Amino acid sequence: MSNVPGDLKYVESHEWVKVEGDVVTIGVTDFAQSELGDVVFVELPEVGRVLQVGDVFGQVESVKSVSDLYAPVAGEVIEANPALAVDTALVNSDPYGAGFMLKVRLSNPADVDALMDAARYQAIVG
Repeated sequence: MSNVPGDLKYVESHEWVKVEGDVVTIGVTDFAQSELGDVVFVELPEVGRVLQVGDVFGQVESVKSVSDLYAPVAGEVIEANPALAVDTALVNSDPYGAGFMLKVRLSNPADVDALMDAARYQAIVG
């Protein structure tokens, strides 16, 4: 059973969102990192890039595969986690903390309302 924190929002492509005012933190879920296996490379967008819901914003490469990362909300990238350039294993060891991917300033706060809560996401991943 995957770790699915109740205070986050989720999308079916296995990204999570933590809302703090008009800034959201985005990462991949514990389920996603366990399915990927050991993460060896993370490609993230430049600060300043404007994302729309569903845009591919980067990729995660593991020993098993390469997976696209999808924007769960629209907004401007204000931080791409610099720690992942040094230690990609953070995605595996701390997917909801130090292994986060991005911080985005929301352009449409209503985007958050369309995301799944923890119970709904848990029902999808089992």
